Parts: sequence; structure tokens; C-alpha cells
Amino acid sequence: MTIRHIKIFLAVCTCGCNTTKAAEYLHMAQPAVSLAIHELEHYYGVLLFDRIGRRLVLTEAGRRFREYGLHISGLFDDMEKTLRDWDRIGMLRVGASITIGAQFLPHYIKTFTAQHPGVEIQVAVASSDELERRLMDNTLDLVLMEGVPRSASIRTEEYMEDHLAVISASGGGFRQGQTLTLEEFRRQKFLLRERGSGTREEFEHVIEAAGISVHPVWEAVSTTALVNAVICGLGITVLPYRMVLGPLERGLVVAVRVEGLSFSRRFRIAYHKDKYITPLAGAFIDLCRNYEMDYPMPRYNGLY
Repeated sequence: MTIRHIKIFLAVCTCGCNTTKAAEYLHMAQPAVSLAIHELEHYYGVLLFDRIGRRLVLTEAGRRFREYGLHISGLFDDMEKTLRDWDRIGMLRVGASITIGAQFLPHYIKTFTAQHPGVEIQVAVASSDELERRLMDNTLDLVLMEGVPRSASIRTEEYMEDHLAVISASGGGFRQGQTLTLEEFRRQKFLLRERGSGTREEFEHVIEAAGISVHPVWEAVSTTALVNAVICGLGITVLPYRMVLGPLERGLVVAVRVEGLSFSRRFRIAYHKDKYITPLAGAFIDLCRNYEMDYPMPRYNGLY
């Protein structure tokens, strides 16, 4: 029994249980239609039609088979349409680091779904370590991240420049734009993102290259928690500049420089080197690459 048998049976039902009309509808020979019905009845060992004179009449088994057949045929047609159009209306699984996921990804997704309304997008916002693991497990198609993946199996390309800001409480002893010496910087109480985040990795990379180390008094996955702690005068933090524009503009915090340190970085698009990049995924990557040129850059609107 095949989907062909089901479709022939349904066509006979649709055409008033008339095999001649069904054959015309299906562009088949009438004996081929009758043979398909006989093959179905032989396969299941039941009569699907009573033969009353020259007429066919659905049996109770035939009516039940028609219910199943309509359901199965509908699922099959849906599968055919979905898979054949997968690159246009399929699914895209996108991961993002917490900074990109909070600040940029909602705007990327909004723009992309407007351009591709049939696409289902599943999103995971997590630490860089978790995102790398999910790329290796093939539970994500691509990832937007700040850090550099550890695995050589993950391919990356840089797509946007960003930088981190060192911020302190307004009125806490530093003024906006002040330059701290390395020693002044080292003596501060540090409030930092959690280990494994792209922001923390970039921070540690820069200070290790300068030959210094720090021990944070706070660690948090929440940017809001860190900014509020800074506002309360509990220490300084290093966070993506765009994510602290709000409190900077309201004068709640000040941004300072550190002698000899530059916290610039690049955002990256990452995917497994053996992953087939579908046209759909390629279109999303192109949108991320060109977003700065085509659309206003988003600003973080979180509450502090």
C-alpha cells in the first residue's frame, strides 16, 4: 500500500464513487484505477466498496479508510510542500551571546521575519561556552558571539566592531573621560560578567596581555545587576558601551579610560565547518553583515 493507492481511492470518493470519472480526473486509464482499489482491498482483507450493479457504494470500512486517507494525504502534502520549500519557509536555529541576544538579535529577527514571513526561527541566548557546545551538537545552525571559539571545528567570521566601556559611579571619585593609570585601575573593586561570557573573556584577554590580574567582588550574568551595583558605588565594571549608553546619558555613571588598555573587539558569526549553510541561513548571515549599513543601530532599552 502506497500514498498513490490512497490518492486514487480518495479521487474515486471525490468523483461520486465513479472509477471512470476518477480516471479522467487523475489522467489515468480506468482499469488502472480499478486495479489500485482491488490492491487496497486485498492488502487489508476488507471491501472498501460494495458493488451494487454497476455502482460503487462505500462500505463502513471504506468510510473509515477515507477518514484515515484524508488525514494521511493531508500530512503528506504538507510534508512535500514544507520540505520542497524548506529554504524559503523552513526553520532557522540561531544562538547568540547574552550581549548580542539582548541588544542586537531582537532587531535582526524582527527585520528577517518581515523579509521571510514563512520562516520559523528558534533562538537560544546563552554563554559563549554553551553556544559552542550546541554548535558541536548540531542543535544550533549558527551563532552570533563575542568570544573566539576553542574548537577548531567551528568556523567564524567577524561582522561588526564593538568596544567595552569601563564605568564608575557618578560622583564616586572619577570624572567622565578621566584616564586611570594601570595601578589605579588594578586597585579598584571589580564587578564583572560571569566566566565563559564573551565580555569577560575579552576583559581578561586585555588585562592579561598588560600583565595584571584582578579578582572580582561581584560576578553576574545580568548587565542590569552590574550597572545598578556600580550606581550604588560598589565598584567599577566593564561592559559593552552600547548597553550602558542610557545610564551614561542620564549621568548615573561615568566612563573612564585606562592607560595603555584598549577594550575594542569584534562580533563574530560562527558555525560548524561541516555544516551546510542553506540559502535561508546565508540570507540571515548577510543581514547581520550589512545591518549597520542598512538600518539604524539598536540601542539597549533595559531598565537600570
